[in-house]
This record gives sequence, C-alpha cells and structure tokens, in this order.
Amino acid sequence: MNDLSQAQQAQIVQVLSQRYRTLLEHVRDQLEDVEQQRYIEIVGNVPTDIGDASVGDALADLHVAMIDREIHELRDIEAADQRIKGKTFGTCLDCGDSIGFERLMAYPSAERCIRCQQLHEKTYASENTPTL
Repeated sequence: MNDLSQAQQAQIVQVLSQRYRTLLEHVRDQLEDVEQQRYIEIVGNVPTDIGDASVGDALADLHVAMIDREIHELRDIEAADQRIKGKTFGTCLDCGDSIGFERLMAYPSAERCIRCQQLHEKTYASENTPTL
C-alpha cells in the first residue's frame, strides 16, 4: 500500500471489512425479508387497474435497484481486497500516484486519485446515457 502507514492500512482494512459485512447482511436481509413478499404479491397478482400495476412495477424495480447497487459495492470491496493482497492498493490505476488517506477513508474502494477520478467521470459521464 503506497504511502500509507501501518496504522492507516489497518484502519482502511477494518473499514472495508466492516462495510462488507454490513452490506452482505443487508442484502441477505432484503432477499429474505417477509415484507418484500408484499411487493412480490403486488407484482404477481393481476392488478385491478393500471395504477396498481404501476405501483407494483415501481416497487419491484426499486427493490432490485437497491440490491444491485449494494452488490456492486460488495464487488468493489472485493476488488479492493485483491489490490490489498497484490500490494497495489492505494495507488491510482491511471497515473500511478498515491491515493490520499483521506480519500481512502471516505471511499475505501477508490481506484483513482481525485484528479484522475474527476477526469474519468468527465470522459465517461455520458457513456450509459441514451441519446436520440
């Protein structure tokens, strides 16, 4: 880990581990949650009108989107763990400079320094945006 003290490294690893456990538990809870069965029932039943169908679709989409976001974050943490094991954690993928400790504490799975991340976002901001 580039330019990080042993204490800083340990602190970041602890944050990553705790976040991973929390996310994993939350995803499991969401998948097992009895309350979610109501959404499935709304979607699974023949809607009485178009409003019911729209509400059911929206609730199902929201639930799937929330789980998808959390699974994506789990994968980011797993990738950060691989970078830790490969001793490349804390080094920007683009420029090779160190990613600051403050940035890593705020976003422990960061792959880029702030400068390169901003450039990356500007470059790829419209990549998944549909156009006419």
